[in-house]
Amino acid sequence: MSDVLHAIAFILTFGVIFMAIIAAEYLYWRKKGKHDIYHLKETAANISTGFLYKVFDGIAVAVFIQVFYEYVRGFGFQYTPDNLAVGILLLFIACDFFYYWFHLSMHKIRWFWAVHVTHHSSQRMNFSTALRQNFLMDLNFAWVLWWVPLALIGFDKNWAIIAIETSLAYQFFIHTELTGRIKGYDFFFNTPQHHRIHHGCKSSQIDTNFGGVLIIWDRLFGTFVSAKQAGELRYGLTSRQPTSLNPLRLNLEELVCMFRDVWVHKDLRILIKSPDWVNEKYPQK
Repeated sequence: MSDVLHAIAFILTFGVIFMAIIAAEYLYWRKKGKHDIYHLKETAANISTGFLYKVFDGIAVAVFIQVFYEYVRGFGFQYTPDNLAVGILLLFIACDFFYYWFHLSMHKIRWFWAVHVTHHSSQRMNFSTALRQNFLMDLNFAWVLWWVPLALIGFDKNWAIIAIETSLAYQFFIHTELTGRIKGYDFFFNTPQHHRIHHGCKSSQIDTNFGGVLIIWDRLFGTFVSAKQAGELRYGLTSRQPTSLNPLRLNLEELVCMFRDVWVHKDLRILIKSPDWVNEKYPQK
């Protein structure tokens, strides 16, 4: 029960902080005369989906995921650093490295994309966009690609949770158009400019800049795209752009489409192939 209470306290604390930042950004753009960056109904939808996601995520972490983490850790290397600072540094690097592959998989495997697509369906970029998440994220088990490697290395559960939540908190702040290029810093770290490209829906922008806190993984593995290479940004999806801001539809629509495709084509490979594979394999006549 204490873990659940801690999760609730965490959600409420960061919820208040994020709401204050969103309000401040909204007022800033209003003062600047830019009324298209925020849309009140869309912002309400973003906050609603974010609330649903974090409630389900908090409960899942408190009740199930951390128990599973401890179980898996028993089969791992049981890594215990002698030096706390070194341990924290290694945990940070490992956490961010595995997040990169976790994030990339959510774009490359339709089963994972069916819930991640909610986050990419916004046609605006502001702090509230960061909250636009799917409450079913923990139920599709994509998180094992991020959590399990950390458990197998043997990092302490509590430190792993802190590292993961810190990474997610950092990523809240890269969902904005407030800043341009941050020279020097942006070679190693993910920035709003890098992440805006990740949310772009043009061919030069799709499936790029997957990093969480660090952008070096994209540079190393060939998924990095600079602002110059990306060109003019356009946010949203290339197909099935939502026409409703109903939070449940934003969460469930792509899942329904995925299962419908499996039923129509009688092909379970659709679940593990890329989001566009079904259109390539079964082009509409």
